[in-house]
Amino acid sequence: MGQIHVTYDLDGIEGLCLIESTIHEDSRGYFMETFSQKDMYEAGLYISFVQDNQSMSSKGVLRGLHFQKRFPQTKLVRVIYGTIYDVAVDLRRDSPTYGKYHGEILTADNRKQYLIPRGFAHGFLVLSDRAEFCYKCDEFYHPDDEGGLAWNDPHIGIEWPDVNGTYPGNASAMGYMLKDATPLILSEKDQKWLGIRETFGL
Repeated sequence: MGQIHVTYDLDGIEGLCLIESTIHEDSRGYFMETFSQKDMYEAGLYISFVQDNQSMSSKGVLRGLHFQKRFPQTKLVRVIYGTIYDVAVDLRRDSPTYGKYHGEILTADNRKQYLIPRGFAHGFLVLSDRAEFCYKCDEFYHPDDEGGLAWNDPHIGIEWPDVNGTYPGNASAMGYMLKDATPLILSEKDQKWLGIRETFGL
């Protein structure tokens, strides 16, 4: 299948994929194709990406869980520096895995890419001192279309690695920290999202 190997339907969640590129490595370093539409089509992944994004975050930063309500996005995510735990939550109401999540450790060294289809909430936690995160989207960002879910919603039950704390009944990061005592850092907005039942009534 060209220059990529695809693991389909992670944890039985239809459409969630892990993509690993062929690495050409020698004493000088390495080369890899990070994206080839031809290889994606051969793998049955017919996606037309329209926007690339990149962010940098420090240790303990948790971004999410985010989605767009009227303009959902497929995302192809990877890490170019550091380590993150990346999570997708199935929000497709007709899906047998509605409300189920899958998480992947993505690092600059493992060079894995996580394909998250439309209809999912997405978020990540930075586990290294710093992480740089890149992702492709098949829909443009619409700032007035943002939705979100509480990162610690017990009905989803995400097991964030290295995170200690007691659920306070809301999405506040207060009292949460990593095992090395690094405080968990969330935006003010991400600490106000509600759980999946309150958000969707299901």
